[in-house]
Amino acid sequence: MLISGRLAISANSKQMWLSAISRGFSSDVGSGATKRICIVGSGPAGFYAAQYILKHLNGSVVDVIEKLPVPFGLVRYGVAPDHPEVKNVINTFTKTAEHKNFNFWGNVALGKDVSLQNLRERYHAVLLTYGADQDRQLNIPNEDQPNVLSARKFVEWYNGLPGAQHLNPILGGQTVTILGQGNVAVDVARMLLSPLDVLRVDTTEYALETLSRSKVEQVYLVGRRGPLQAAFTIKELREMLKLPNVQTLWRPDDFTDVPAQIPNLQRPRKRLTELMLKSLSEQSASTSNKKQFLPIFLRAPKFIKDNKIELTVTKLQNDIAVPTNRSEHLQADLLLRSIGYKSTCVDGGICFDKRSGCVYNEYGRVLKDAASKTVDKGLYVAGWLGTGPTGVILTTMNGAFSVAKTICDDILSNEVDTSKAKLGLEAKQFKRLVTWSHWERIDQAEMQAGQKLCKPREKFVDVEEMLKVAGL
Repeated sequence: MLISGRLAISANSKQMWLSAISRGFSSDVGSGATKRICIVGSGPAGFYAAQYILKHLNGSVVDVIEKLPVPFGLVRYGVAPDHPEVKNVINTFTKTAEHKNFNFWGNVALGKDVSLQNLRERYHAVLLTYGADQDRQLNIPNEDQPNVLSARKFVEWYNGLPGAQHLNPILGGQTVTILGQGNVAVDVARMLLSPLDVLRVDTTEYALETLSRSKVEQVYLVGRRGPLQAAFTIKELREMLKLPNVQTLWRPDDFTDVPAQIPNLQRPRKRLTELMLKSLSEQSASTSNKKQFLPIFLRAPKFIKDNKIELTVTKLQNDIAVPTNRSEHLQADLLLRSIGYKSTCVDGGICFDKRSGCVYNEYGRVLKDAASKTVDKGLYVAGWLGTGPTGVILTTMNGAFSVAKTICDDILSNEVDTSKAKLGLEAKQFKRLVTWSHWERIDQAEMQAGQKLCKPREKFVDVEEMLKVAGL
């Protein structure tokens, strides 16, 4: 299966290639490869970078290592189940994976199974794209209460990330308050308010079972700043406004000065603001619909106690939310924090900024140290690990292409020395290495399990189960 779609080769060469794959080794059969690049992380940034390098750098081999046994990162575990069209990029990634000079090394964690130093000894260039897997904290009292969860973890829970199946969110109350107004926050609100049938597309069965018993009727979406600074997109808002049996209720006072500013707005912001104002003008005092979506602006979290949160009323000064001496309380049977992600430093050899949660870099080139800004030749970063958690998949694609071009340019200009041969990783270094053919077994098994449930797939949520299905 791993060979399908690749260039035709002789019978002997084909046998050599199949033999190499069965052992899990990287192979250069027929490629004339002289340049080895390792990409750490198999999410969008990693795959887009691999795609660019294989297309533009002749004689290159790209090995992608991934800590999970399965690829695709945020596309698999971060995209909302009712957005299957976004997941179509997996088809593009699969074509990249079928390139004769591409190798997938799953179940291999940087900093645990292999060190950065080891990778740099075995590759001409290393690109870090392992993403952002931690949350920014509110840093307010009682943030560690059982009814306070991360929106990121909630997303991973319904998307089936291994380990997240034990989250057990409390959905027995009527009210959920989400702190943050980005697309992730709106995704979570939509998951809580949507009809169950809409969510069956790619939501895990255990999450569907829990959501079927949900008593949630009101979802608040709280932001520190005003409507003109809302971080969600017009697409996300339109979807919310179209939800059946859900009423969107805005606070008119939040929009007092907004209409006068519309002529000065850039087109995307103008269209989003006009949609909010249109929805506000059409909203009724009637609460005949059972469920409600309640965006609230100019409020900052101050204190959590039991099932309530105290919010400080803010005002804007140069687009910055400044606290006032007024406050109010809001019900929050479940409180979800959605104020941004951050990355972690998984290996001591990475020049990492703990404050920003990013790798120190200049245009994708990783620095040896932050003070001198000296480039660490041959080491690169792309995606949220380098930029912070901003933008959508298209943003990530453009950024990954840009860094991949930098890698190609540096190699072609001899800024990165490729005169000495590099071996790449060897399968014998790892106990249970997952190759692309192993992933295809997992993929097929998930789709077969999904067919029985009238779904595209039912994901395995346990790493050990994945490895057994892969035959490891």
